Amino acid sequence: MGRIVRTISADASVVCSAIDGTDIVAEIERIHKTSAVVTAALGRTALGTSLIGFGLKGDGDTVTVRINGGGPVGGLTAVADSRGNVKAYAGENIVELPLKPNGKLDVGAAVGRNGTITVVKDLGLKEPYVGQTELVSGEIAEDITNYFATSEQIPTVCALGVLVNPDLTVKKAGGYILQLLPFAPEECIDVIERNISTLPSVTTMLELGLAAEDIALKTLNGLEPSVMDDFEVGYKCDCSRERTEKILMSLGKKDIESLAKDEITEVRCNFCDKVYHFTREEIMNLLKSGGNKE
Repeated sequence: MGRIVRTISADASVVCSAIDGTDIVAEIERIHKTSAVVTAALGRTALGTSLIGFGLKGDGDTVTVRINGGGPVGGLTAVADSRGNVKAYAGENIVELPLKPNGKLDVGAAVGRNGTITVVKDLGLKEPYVGQTELVSGEIAEDITNYFATSEQIPTVCALGVLVNPDLTVKKAGGYILQLLPFAPEECIDVIERNISTLPSVTTMLELGLAAEDIALKTLNGLEPSVMDDFEVGYKCDCSRERTEKILMSLGKKDIESLAKDEITEVRCNFCDKVYHFTREEIMNLLKSGGNKE
């Protein structure tokens, strides 16, 4: 399991949430068998979404982040709950690209930069909140930072990192999101800027043995920070046969009848790769019990 922590400054004007999501991204690589650059891209997206979800208030609240930049990865989708548990998938699991001149994975080229980041928050209301902004780099963290500044008008700093071993396993993965409230004083902003400018990368801090709590406290150093929340967090898919049946029942009558032409219908979950099988008789029973008539 990973760890997610939320800290707050003494004057309550700045909040920072940080995550050690090494186990989460390792599970992403295990399930989806992603190449290194896709592991990094999808891992960053999942961790960023986890941190955004952790900021939601209701137990049943969820957030979905979709990133489509026109790159070979074909799109990234992640969904998180209010405890930060997350699930994710990519359009393409295998993408091979040259490394950047500095030897790092070229996430921006894999994701693409000509597209959007869409954030959908389901807060239990009649309609979900949907915000969308243009991508600025395809590197994920910068795009999340820009999303909050542009769409929600919240000054935000987001940092995400995934370090992949030569054998494609995940060595370290984590991140943080720091947000300022409207009443944050100017001197507080100056302290934050100094702290962020001197911090090593997230993966470097994790390699040095720092925990999520340490990272979150470091971002608020000098502001008398304290820990508000500290939870275990993981990769969690909530798919089930019952949910899959509901999805099938939402299809049009013609689509369901088309599925019934096969002896067995196979439905695979994009998030966890679990497969559900339905016989022809079961498909027809779904149609009789309330399949969409259109």
